[in-house]
Amino acid sequence: MAQRGKKYNNSSQLRDNLKLYELDEALEQMLKAKYAKFDESVDVALRLGVDPRHADQMVRSSMVLPNGTGKTSRILVFAKGDKVQEALDAGADYAGGDEYVEKIQGGWLEFDKTIATPDMMGTVGKIGRVLGPRNLMPNAKLGTVTFDVARVVAEMKAGKIDFKVDKAGVLHAMVGKSSFGPEKLKENILAFIDKIVQLKPATSKGVYLRGASISTTMGPGFRLDPVAVRAEAKKA
Repeated sequence: MAQRGKKYNNSSQLRDNLKLYELDEALEQMLKAKYAKFDESVDVALRLGVDPRHADQMVRSSMVLPNGTGKTSRILVFAKGDKVQEALDAGADYAGGDEYVEKIQGGWLEFDKTIATPDMMGTVGKIGRVLGPRNLMPNAKLGTVTFDVARVVAEMKAGKIDFKVDKAGVLHAMVGKSSFGPEKLKENILAFIDKIVQLKPATSKGVYLRGASISTTMGPGFRLDPVAVRAEAKKA
């Protein structure tokens, strides 16, 4: 087991390892346990009753959080013609076609998100081996292959997140910054969990939301009561 630092061990004393927390208390303790000097991200991990090896049990989508993520993404849009200026006017950091493909082939990766118009996917395919492993490839299922580039750029700038369950049936997502405070974080977390519940595959049997926890980037995780948090998300 990896050795933990003194600050982490001290902050972990605020956590009861055997307890399933109500969301309000978990947020309170999590923020008390924060010790890093920077504005840490807040992450949610959900353990789902799905088997991602089966395509019909894959949970993958995107959403715009009510209060954003607190992170400003650098957006590259692959487009041509009038769509280039449309993307830039909407707030994209970069927009164009072949010139950006060549830059990426040369090692340039100064962006966090990508969007592409459908007529550019043939060109973008040339750098699929570069973008794919970094989760930067535009994807129609996530709404990032579209002619409506202005809307998608605006959503990304507003805090749109993409998420996908991993092979173990666990789904991770960033839901804000510790500086948001408990109320905004709670709104984001409940909206996120409600979205995941809505995405439950029809073939998923038994308990769907089996576990949940929240943590800051450097701090310890606090396990949530999955039944209580699901009920709270439904009411929100």
